[in-house]
Amino acid sequence: MTYYQEMQLASPAPRAEPGQAASSRIGGSLRSARLRAGWTREALARHSGLSFAGIAQIESGRRQEVRVSSLLALASALGVSVDYLLGITATKLLGHSVLIYSSDAEYVASACPFLRDGLARSECALAVTATRQNGLLREALGDDAMHVEFADSSEWYASSATALSRYRIFMKDRFERGAPWIRIIGEPVWAARSEAEVGEWARYESAINLSFASSPATIVCPYDARSVSDGVLAFGRRTHPEVAEAGNITPSGSYEDPEDFLLRGAQAGW
Repeated sequence: MTYYQEMQLASPAPRAEPGQAASSRIGGSLRSARLRAGWTREALARHSGLSFAGIAQIESGRRQEVRVSSLLALASALGVSVDYLLGITATKLLGHSVLIYSSDAEYVASACPFLRDGLARSECALAVTATRQNGLLREALGDDAMHVEFADSSEWYASSATALSRYRIFMKDRFERGAPWIRIIGEPVWAARSEAEVGEWARYESAINLSFASSPATIVCPYDARSVSDGVLAFGRRTHPEVAEAGNITPSGSYEDPEDFLLRGAQAGW
């Protein structure tokens, strides 16, 4: 190795120019994603619009400063995120709270300002509740109700898999349409659930924190303390990072990491 080559290796990497992103992980991440897709560099060049030489330089590490537009093209072609290519752990965006209410007035006093705040910021708003609660919200919102999307919880929550799928499709669609953020009132159906079904839905509530962790959304899940059991309320506090109750929003002292909660549920059989 020549003195010039040694000096090049010893020199710090140059700072990325505006419109570029720099990371020593880009080359390895790109190559790994390309191989998982079963593509050659030529194939990736065709799908992304970048040149073969440019892709070769990135994968070999000779180019660690890559234009953001190129990163977006590569990520889109390979079906991965830009964060993945840069070696950045996914950022947690999701807000997930349980709203425990004991009267219609408490329900409306918390749910309506939450939805109105979103509308004022041009955010997408969805309310998935029972017919009666939908009626309360529509009446309290007045003309603002026409800007909120409503769905019947008995249909939406037909099964935990159905609910997860519908939320995933809804959020993806509205975000791609241009919504900067998504606000959801989502009230699971607890009435007439067997003990096994209650356990399934508790696991669903916990899994939300993993499934949509990086989604640009805030979800509030109302629990009617007049009709659900103390056990269900306890599950609500354990599966939501925040609790909204009596007009106050506080971190849940009972919240459990979803991976621990799901593992414990599997071991306990609920």
